Amino acid sequence: MILASDLKRGMVPLLDDAPCTILDVSFQSPTARGGNTLVKTKYRNLLTGQVLNKTFKSGDKLDEADFARRKGQYLYAAGDDSGVFMDMESYEQFEITGEMFAEIKGYLTDGLEVTLGVFNDMVVLVELPMTVELTVEETAPSIKNATATAQTKEAILETGMAIQVPGYLESGERIKVDTRENRFISRC
Repeated sequence: MILASDLKRGMVPLLDDAPCTILDVSFQSPTARGGNTLVKTKYRNLLTGQVLNKTFKSGDKLDEADFARRKGQYLYAAGDDSGVFMDMESYEQFEITGEMFAEIKGYLTDGLEVTLGVFNDMVVLVELPMTVELTVEETAPSIKNATATAQTKEAILETGMAIQVPGYLESGERIKVDTRENRFISRC
């Protein structure tokens, strides 16, 4: 059992009979005497993908989900809308489909190490590393001395994803991409 007052970002309690990852937690102290501290949470249901809000009293008890984070690896794409991942501890393979795969496929290269969230022997969460290294496949040629301000241009990466990059980058260069904000960080 988890006390509501002990909730932190990233924890995975069982809410409404589903594992939910806590995205944000805030505490609100009561103004009246004898009032309970309120714990306001924003969480994502890992089975449906919904983002919901819920308020608890600080003494409320929540069940822990039968949830485990395991090291995993992306193996290959199985069509346009699914990919195969392997649990690095048990070597078991999981096929991820639908919206969960669509959100992350632009960052995936063969052999990329990820964290798999497993609930009841089913992968319900794939956590990417904070940054990934990708190759620029196609971009407009750089224009020297075109402007005094920083300019960006669109680049198509090896995975087919398009992001904005600085004007000086050329096709074939390796870059680091932030997976949380979908933005260019630096050259490799």
